[in-house]
Amino acid sequence: MTDKTQYLVKQEPFYQPQGREVELFAAAYAARLPVMVKGPTGCGKSRFVEYMAWKLEKPLITVACNEDMTASDLVGRWLLDANGTRWLDGPLTTAARIGAICYLDEIVEARQDTTVVIHPLTDHRRVLPLDKKGELVEAHPDFQLVISYNPGYQSLMKDLKQSTKQRFTAFDFTYPPPELETTIIARETGLAEGTAAKLVKIGEIGRNLKGHGLDEGISTRLLVYAATLIRRGVPETDACRMALVRPITDDADIRATLDHAIDATFV
Repeated sequence: MTDKTQYLVKQEPFYQPQGREVELFAAAYAARLPVMVKGPTGCGKSRFVEYMAWKLEKPLITVACNEDMTASDLVGRWLLDANGTRWLDGPLTTAARIGAICYLDEIVEARQDTTVVIHPLTDHRRVLPLDKKGELVEAHPDFQLVISYNPGYQSLMKDLKQSTKQRFTAFDFTYPPPELETTIIARETGLAEGTAAKLVKIGEIGRNLKGHGLDEGISTRLLVYAATLIRRGVPETDACRMALVRPITDDADIRATLDHAIDATFV
């Protein structure tokens, strides 16, 4: 029997609510409704789910979805060993058995023929068929399924089916307002709030370029990276170029625009 305590979030993750999402997620969990969290990369989706698992005192099993992930990677497979064959539960099956929150991060990265395996767990049935094993797993009363994805990356090839979307309640996440984002960066890294506010200003400039040369704006995560480098003694302009500009674009004009904004901010 799997020891579910190994999946408990031991320490409180730092999370600053932007609205009523904590209260609403708790209500969805109380009703055992599946939850979809949508928002741009690095805006706090995963941290929010981790925080809620800690707050609700429930185990959390996280799966980073990718295009090579198969249904067996989620539900389990037969393995050969010295004594013959044995069944190994996948993370989704483990979560259903022990009553954990199963978090499928960036679910649109997985193939649609893989994601359909979650359907029986996200309606009134709350079961998971293990066809290869001939077993029907009834979800533990505490089990909940949570998925996340970035709508900005949607395409005809990378989107959820309506039959999947309409099995979930949903939250729209975005980057925090400047004052809150400044507080988050300062609290997360120990950076002075004045310097954190300057980083947020650069982040806003980058986000305004989304759709005008950038596919995605500068995330809160990258702002935290820049703040961490500054706290380690890296000069502000170098830290910003390293963490905020070079990772997100190779376009010379966009780089020049952001580099100029950095120089103007940290004069």
